[in-house]
Amino acid sequence: MKKWSTSIIPFFAFSLLSVNAIGQELDRTALPIKEPKRQTYKELDVRNVTAPPRFEVKAPKGAPNVIVILIDDQGFGATNTFGGPIPTPNMDKLAQNGLRYNRFNSTALCSPSRVALLTGYNHHSNNMGSIGETATTYSGNTAVRPQSITPMAEVLRQNGYNTAAFGKYHETPPWEISIAGPQDRWPTRSGFEKFYGFIGGETNQWAPLIYDGITIVETPEDPNYHFTTDMTNQAISWVRYQQALAPDKPFFMYFAPGATHAPHHVSAAWIEKFKGKFDQGWDKLREETLARQIKLGIVPAGTKLAPKPADIKDWATLSADEKKLFTRQMEVYAAFAAQTDYEAGRLISSIEKLGIMDNTVIVYIAGDNGASAEGQMNGMYQEMTYFSGVPETVPDMLKHYDEWGSPSTYPHFAAGWAVALDSPFAYTKQVASDFGGTRNGMIIQWPAGIKGKGEIRSQFGHFIDIAPTVYEITKIPSPKMVNGIQQDPIEGTSLAYSFNDVKAPEQHKVQYFEMFGNRAIYQDGWYARTIHRPAWRVKPLNTLQEDKWELYNTTNDFSLANDLAPKNTDKLKAMQELFMKEAEKFHVLPLDDRLLDRTNAELMGRPTVMGNRNTVTYGEGMRGMGVDVFIDLRGKSYTITSEVAVDANGNGVIVCQGGRFGGLAFYLKDGKPAFSYNYLGLESTQIIADQALKPGNYKLVFEFKSDGGLGKGGLGTISVNDKKVAEKRLDKTQPGIFSVDDLADVGVDDGTHVADYGASSKFKGKIEYVTIERK
Repeated sequence: MKKWSTSIIPFFAFSLLSVNAIGQELDRTALPIKEPKRQTYKELDVRNVTAPPRFEVKAPKGAPNVIVILIDDQGFGATNTFGGPIPTPNMDKLAQNGLRYNRFNSTALCSPSRVALLTGYNHHSNNMGSIGETATTYSGNTAVRPQSITPMAEVLRQNGYNTAAFGKYHETPPWEISIAGPQDRWPTRSGFEKFYGFIGGETNQWAPLIYDGITIVETPEDPNYHFTTDMTNQAISWVRYQQALAPDKPFFMYFAPGATHAPHHVSAAWIEKFKGKFDQGWDKLREETLARQIKLGIVPAGTKLAPKPADIKDWATLSADEKKLFTRQMEVYAAFAAQTDYEAGRLISSIEKLGIMDNTVIVYIAGDNGASAEGQMNGMYQEMTYFSGVPETVPDMLKHYDEWGSPSTYPHFAAGWAVALDSPFAYTKQVASDFGGTRNGMIIQWPAGIKGKGEIRSQFGHFIDIAPTVYEITKIPSPKMVNGIQQDPIEGTSLAYSFNDVKAPEQHKVQYFEMFGNRAIYQDGWYARTIHRPAWRVKPLNTLQEDKWELYNTTNDFSLANDLAPKNTDKLKAMQELFMKEAEKFHVLPLDDRLLDRTNAELMGRPTVMGNRNTVTYGEGMRGMGVDVFIDLRGKSYTITSEVAVDANGNGVIVCQGGRFGGLAFYLKDGKPAFSYNYLGLESTQIIADQALKPGNYKLVFEFKSDGGLGKGGLGTISVNDKKVAEKRLDKTQPGIFSVDDLADVGVDDGTHVADYGASSKFKGKIEYVTIERK
């Protein structure tokens, strides 16, 4: 096994020019690194000429391996490592052998945080002011990464690293997630040689839509299948393979589970470990967490809990049924988080077994934002109900108590738990103006480069600091020119200065925060902010012009509990002016606090693959077509026409969209043409012919005549060779999307199924075409 020296590698300064193995000087500031001019010869016989040296770009000598582990939707006060209630022994082990950062910050939302981490530039600079599903045409919010920013993975790849990403990748604009592309912002065109995971904001852990590179792959047929385990297996396999073939070549791995983002999916065995652990409720849990944080030194002695938002009920006032349901939700979430740490531990263990731990930098970040309050006040049995404006009641959700977290659920927890898991702060994910939305615990371990073990670092940091940190320790500069395009100056600040100096003055002096109108500014310990809209509300508290601003001195008020604005009006005004200056500089303005409106692509002016077309013809084998790719049938009348060749006992899907928790499907069942509409997984309507089709060729048509408008019902009719064979009314339809990960397919129903197709969803026979026309 390869061993590295345990001496501290000097990384605090490096030359922009370096020399490769054959003495050739490399200019790493321009990518791709320019190869030497090819020599010409006059000599006829090769035997009379000395062979020139081979040109090859290698990483700087001694450059470490880098692994970034990024957990999803995990609050500052969730893990044991940072004083929370959930055991995370593998994170603990890293912290004991490395450094814990307790003033490290995200953007308050997933995609923006991820692009910031992977580039070293602010989220608006990346044009990812929110998620791609709410993109607009304004600079800072288009979701299209500018050419003047090159991802860290691409920089490392072109400097001699192998690169791989596993898990969630929510950095690709949703309208580009198809064969039509462009694929410039897919992971494999953003610097990663290997990608295995899902592209989007969340996935069903039991039945994910997985890409290997740019190809959709089948989910393994395993009754115990779970995506986090699968992606970990893939990551371990890749690093073993890489080390077997190129042990002297460093690698960069981005390991980003979909956990602990909803849906909270985990096995019953994991859930059982947490039975009764949260019966005390969220108020008591906040107090217990703060006490542990103070004891561990995660927060300063004397830190107070920030006042709990008034919208969050006191646990003592809840009914017995509410307590029973909410406790179950938290047990499942904790199990999900613990299982995720276990899988991360398997990856870390594989690095130890390979004997390369000494010169491997592991960055473990507990969350890309705060814990999520998007489950609203009561949580959800299946979160697609939120997008259709259908509230779930406590009595209805209690019917699913025993199955919570299983494949038959798509669950989220109540907002009170999110506030508790963001302790000692007050707010949650989406709220960029509170550390509950942006403060995430981080561990960095690097035996060859960090002397301290088990120490805490309190210098202010941000996701944009990760890439410049990696550049410094690998001795690879942030490029000035890529493909002939001048690059923007890097916006983050390397954290390497803090590695071996606990008292080093912080170098990240100023940082803006903004998300959907929630905004704040940090400068040298001072923090000015306004809470524009909590995550559990649709409408803001005030207009942007009338927002109430607060002021805090975070050097002695860690949790933002003491508003100093009334007595420091001049300082507050100066901070507000600084925010506007930074907001202009980094493409934050104009502020856009619209929420549901921004999910409407047409209204926002962003593209969809369909555009204004009302007719599209699909072919067999087209799969995984998302909301911005497949034709939108919501609130419309439409026809589905298909010519098919039917086998004996014809069966299977012609076309479908969605899955178990909402969707529609046109299919054959035991030879009978059928259409099913699954309303939010709560009720299903089937229209089916009386007679089975004999083997042969047919034109099958399903026609839906809508009563007009989103959510309305209508009349559904099936015809075979222009003869009506079945008809039935649909009482209602979903006004919102069916799913973000169970998408549209032709000839099969990948993921969970819209309807019961029998033994298989795969169409038996041949589908010539499927034409869908909306009217």
